[in-house]
Amino acid sequence: MAELKSAYVGAMRKARSVAAGIGVVPWLESMPERPLARWARSLFAIYDIDDMVRLDLPWWNFAAINRVDSFLRSRPGARVFEYGSGASTVWLGRRAADVFSVEHDAGWAPVVREQLAAMPGVRQRIDHRLVPPDEPRIDDPAYASTKPGWREHSFRRYVHAIDDADGLFDVIVIDGRARPACLDHAAPRLARDGIIVFDNSRRATYQAAIARSGLRTQEYAGLTACLPYPDATTLLQR
Repeated sequence: MAELKSAYVGAMRKARSVAAGIGVVPWLESMPERPLARWARSLFAIYDIDDMVRLDLPWWNFAAINRVDSFLRSRPGARVFEYGSGASTVWLGRRAADVFSVEHDAGWAPVVREQLAAMPGVRQRIDHRLVPPDEPRIDDPAYASTKPGWREHSFRRYVHAIDDADGLFDVIVIDGRARPACLDHAAPRLARDGIIVFDNSRRATYQAAIARSGLRTQEYAGLTACLPYPDATTLLQR
């Protein structure tokens, strides 16, 4: 699977170069209001944070992106907590008053920070922290990850990183490791009329966590940024 994913990403990089050379990329970018054009352009940005930031896209389902964008536009003083950083961190920083973002991957965190450093106006609103896996490892399946490369680690400290931030949050994004535990632990910190953004939500273990949360849910399925197949992002509210 990893080899197939790597081959696909490499193919899309080459395809982007060709598409840019013959004018397809700027043509797609000229139609941001058209969902299919926006989605098609995003396919060339897979695993390219520079391109995603330039396109101003988080890696979520497009309908969910639009819903969260509308929500944040309606409350310019919004506070956000994010599990799992990336292009979404910049996207949120452009729209929210305060963003607290935690990242588990010591190799990825500097890449995100480089993006933030290039945008001082956004950077000053973001508290971005590296919270690596637990040492020593905690043998509690609640804090485990099913992601290849991280299955031998535990993430209790990562899940509880929200405890280091005061107050309630208008938006909580769950898009990193140990997502069921993140939902269980973070839900009490959601503002009364806030929303939780739970990405890739159709996975069986995630569905179980969402069901037991007791929160109202709205699943957005279909076109998803960067993906050639449909995926789902679920928004949860009290």
